[in-house]
Amino acid sequence: MPLSRPRSAGADPGRRRVLAALLGTPVLAAGGLTGCSAGPAPAPVREGPVELSVFWWGGTRRAQLTEKALRLYTERHPRVGFRVTWQGFDGYYSRLATQALGGNVPDLVQVDDGVVTEYARRKILLDLTDHVADNRLDLRELPEGLARYGQVEGRTMAVAAGQTVAALVFNRDLLRTLRVPEPRAGMSWDDYVDWARQVTRASRGRVAGTMDPSGDHRALWLWLRGRGREFYQGRQLGFGVDELVDWFELWREARVARATPSAALVEQADSGEPARQLVVSGLTAASFAWSHQLPELQRLTRSELGVAPFPGSAATQWPRASMYWAVFRGSRNPEAAIDVINFLTTDVAAGAVLGHERGLTPSRAVRRAVTAGVTDPAEQRAATLDGVLDTGLGPAPAPPPQGHPRVRSLLVAAAESVRAGREDGPTAATRFLAQAGAALAG
Repeated sequence: MPLSRPRSAGADPGRRRVLAALLGTPVLAAGGLTGCSAGPAPAPVREGPVELSVFWWGGTRRAQLTEKALRLYTERHPRVGFRVTWQGFDGYYSRLATQALGGNVPDLVQVDDGVVTEYARRKILLDLTDHVADNRLDLRELPEGLARYGQVEGRTMAVAAGQTVAALVFNRDLLRTLRVPEPRAGMSWDDYVDWARQVTRASRGRVAGTMDPSGDHRALWLWLRGRGREFYQGRQLGFGVDELVDWFELWREARVARATPSAALVEQADSGEPARQLVVSGLTAASFAWSHQLPELQRLTRSELGVAPFPGSAATQWPRASMYWAVFRGSRNPEAAIDVINFLTTDVAAGAVLGHERGLTPSRAVRRAVTAGVTDPAEQRAATLDGVLDTGLGPAPAPPPQGHPRVRSLLVAAAESVRAGREDGPTAATRFLAQAGAALAG
C-alpha cells in the first residue's frame, strides 16, 4: 500500500479525549471527560486493512529514509499502510495541535524529551509498559540508560528512535588554515574557552572561536553534572542562583576575551536551528549541537566539519534519545502502531534503511549489523564519536519534567539579557530561578 498524505477524519470519543489533552481544552462530548481521564483501553488488533498516520520532523533525507522503511513494513504486512506528514522542527508542535483540532491526531508520532513527561501526565501518550514486559516491544538490546530515558514514573511512554550525545561541531578546514589544533576530548570548560580565544586571535578577529552557549540548556546541564549537580531534581530545578551566576560569569569572561562573537550574532543562533548555527555561516569555528545533527550541518556548508565531545568528562553525558517514537492514546490501531515501533527499533533491514540519520541505531544488535553499511562520511564521524563515548557515559536522569520547554526559553531569555547588558548575572539568575520554578509548578 503506497504512502500518502493525511486526510481529515472525524474523532471518535477516545480520540477526542486525546485531542482535548493535546489542545489543553475541555471535552464537551463523551460525558465531559478531559485528557486527564483514564481514557480508552487499547483496541485489539484489527483483522481488516489498517491505515496508520505517522508524523515526524526532519529534512528531505529523513523523510525519504523513513518512508522507505515504512514501505518495507508494508511489504511484510500487506494489510497495513501509512499516511505520512513531516516538516522542519520550527512549528512542529503547533502543527501537531492543528492536526488534532481537525481530528487528525497521528497514530505514531515523533517527539522529543521536552514533551514526553508532559504528554504522559496529560494522558496523551499510550503506556507501552506491558508490551515491553512481554517483549512484544523488544527493548532488550537498547542500552539500559537509553531505554530508561523513555520512562516516566517507571512506565515506558516512548522509545528512542536514535541515540545521540551533545557535541562540539567545528570547522576543520578553518582550523587547518589557522594552524590551530582541533578541540580534544577531555578539555575542561576553561581549557575550551582558552582554545576559542586562540582561534579568534589566530584569525585576527575575523572569526570567533566558539558560539556562546550560556543560554543552551544542554551545555549548562553537562557543566552542572561536572560539578555534581543536576539540571532537575524531580519536578524542581537541581541548582541554585550561585551555580547559574558562575555559569554566566564563565561566558562573560569569554566575551571579554573575544572568544565568542557579538550578542546579536549569538542571538541569531539561539534557536538551535541547524541553518542558523554559526559554524555553518562561518562566523565561529565551533558550535554546540547534537552529534546526530552533523550530517545535516555538513550539507549546509562546503567546509569539512569535525565533531568532538563537549568539554568535561564523558561521564557527564548519558545514552540520550535524539528523539522518540510514541503512540497516541486515542489511536484506533494501537497494536499495529506498537508493532511498527518494534520493527523500526529491532529489525536489521529497517535499521539498514534508516542508518544513523536520527542518531546511532538504538538497538545495539542492529547497530552492529548496519554500521559497516553507513557510507555518509558525516554520519560515520558522528557514529565514531558516539561509539567512543558509549562506554564512558554516566547514568541517565529521568526525562525532563513538565514545563521543560518553558524553562529552556527562560534560560535563553536570561542569557540574552546578560549578554546585551540589560541585567547583571545575579539579577538574571534570580529572575530565571523564580520564573522557572513557577513554570515547573504549573
